[in-house]
Amino acid sequence: MSKIFRGTFVDTPAPGELRIRLDHVLVVDGRGFISHVRPASDPTIQSLLIAAASAAAGASSNNATAIVTDLPAHTFLLPTFADLHIHAPQYLYAGTGLDQPLMSWLDKYAYAAEERVDADPALAHRVYTQLAKRLIQAGTGCAVAFGTIGVEANLILAQAFQDAGIRGFIGKLSMDNSPRPTYGEASTADSLTSLTSFLNGMDELALPLAAHEQLVHPIITPRFVPVCSDDLLRGIADISRARGVKVQSHMCESRDQMAWVEGTRGKKDEVVFDEAGLLTEHTVQAHVTSFPPSLVELVKKRGVTVAHCPLSNAYFSDAAFPLREAIDAGVKVGLGSDIAGGYALPLQTQMRQAVVVARLREGARREAAFADGTSTAGDEGKGLRVDWVEALYLATRGGKGALGFGGVLEEGMEFDAQQISLAADGAGVGQLDLFDLPAAPDHEWWTESVERWWCNGDDRNRAAVWVQGRKVM
Repeated sequence: MSKIFRGTFVDTPAPGELRIRLDHVLVVDGRGFISHVRPASDPTIQSLLIAAASAAAGASSNNATAIVTDLPAHTFLLPTFADLHIHAPQYLYAGTGLDQPLMSWLDKYAYAAEERVDADPALAHRVYTQLAKRLIQAGTGCAVAFGTIGVEANLILAQAFQDAGIRGFIGKLSMDNSPRPTYGEASTADSLTSLTSFLNGMDELALPLAAHEQLVHPIITPRFVPVCSDDLLRGIADISRARGVKVQSHMCESRDQMAWVEGTRGKKDEVVFDEAGLLTEHTVQAHVTSFPPSLVELVKKRGVTVAHCPLSNAYFSDAAFPLREAIDAGVKVGLGSDIAGGYALPLQTQMRQAVVVARLREGARREAAFADGTSTAGDEGKGLRVDWVEALYLATRGGKGALGFGGVLEEGMEFDAQQISLAADGAGVGQLDLFDLPAAPDHEWWTESVERWWCNGDDRNRAAVWVQGRKVM
């Protein structure tokens, strides 16, 4: 049965472009794809509405061909968010130990939590089921997840996401050079064998499902260069090419991590990955806070996607990702929570943090220009700043598009959407205090009110979530 929505639809087709469509109708087919998005006055839409009303008025409810939903006056549909970087087992201790430098934090907290999850399937199921629920409540309809080194726990993660109805790219960690004796893989061969077993298990999970029902996919996950040998990275690249599976990792995240790589390998992170064949259009690299122009050019040339994790970077990376430069250069960028390096699961937090960090970078640039006498009149433009519309793009279209999905409300795209309620019963919802609510809001009101939601909204504004046409909240 198809679904028909009538009301206001908001999305961001391109960086900086906020598209607000008033009194439109969106039709979702039985497989969860958008078949129509047109003004309510469109003749084809009018015919569909008449047919749906006629069928619904028939003698039996079995005659209904579509479920019609009229969105309330101060409610809109928005694409779901895509979290491009999350460590699923680390949700176990999110918000802990953020005073530590990265490499010691990993040993004290991350590896220990991952060991626990690998050793206890019941705990894995409990953590991952709750994580999927919380992601959906936060409006995240797609997550690119690092798991653990064990095959079983990662298949539990995949099943939890599939059962909850959230899209997931699930990564079994590969690490044949672990500094932790109790948490690692014995050899390169063992690591590659375990990876193959995981990929086969993911194939088996997908077998009973139609193509449009398959919400979870594997993503090959060498943790990061310090714990992966060159032989392992080359073997991973071979498997990725042979099986057509995406790859994710961390690159150029922090000074201590980069110094470790250069001290032990004599090369920079990006050189190690590139020589192994792991910088491609199918690769997602998290952080990349050390991003000089030469690396910007390489990442763009190879088609690599960067998962920008602004909150986590503030704690562990020692530097801010140059987001403005990346966007302007045409680099593919999305946002990541980086649980548990970042303590907040909602992508709304990451959007706001991305804008704050970019504004601070612009402020520092202008202060430096003033101090050295290079500041000139008229130097008050955007500079290094990023605005809220661009951040919304990164959280939706930017992230989803990089994974091969739509991230916009357009015909032919998957219907992954969240219903946002700004006001009800004459008052704002949640902590949004909206006054003098218009009965028929115009475009200007919507633009201002969506921005207010972006700044101050929370889970209380989220009335419903759909993934591939299925209502999951």
